[in-house]
Amino acid sequence: QAQLVESGGGLVQPGGSLRLSCAASGTIFSVFAMGWYRQAPGQPREMVATSSSEGVLNYADSVKDRFFISRDAAKNTVWLQMNSLKPEDTAVYFCYAKIRHTTAKVYNDYWGQGTQVTVSS
Repeated sequence: QAQLVESGGGLVQPGGSLRLSCAASGTIFSVFAMGWYRQAPGQPREMVATSSSEGVLNYADSVKDRFFISRDAAKNTVWLQMNSLKPEDTAVYFCYAKIRHTTAKVYNDYWGQGTQVTVSS
């Protein structure tokens, strides 16, 4: 019933910056929460940053003070500004959304296809 489309990944030098974006579309009544997860080679998927419907932000310890999440609820869009990038930030980054489709109070989880971020000199 919904799709998440990501963009903004790429190759960047250590210390550089990237900005990821994600937009949800489809049969959407409301979006409860959106966020970003990542999966590095040989590692499990981990939470990077999330934004709830109340505007509560949550960050992984490894990205605090470097990454910043922002959200436009009216546009069902979320961004991740990544600064001071390190080689260990290299991963596939996935957009996440918890979406309500109708007046029924039921939410479903959706994931984007993933976008590659590579930090290397």
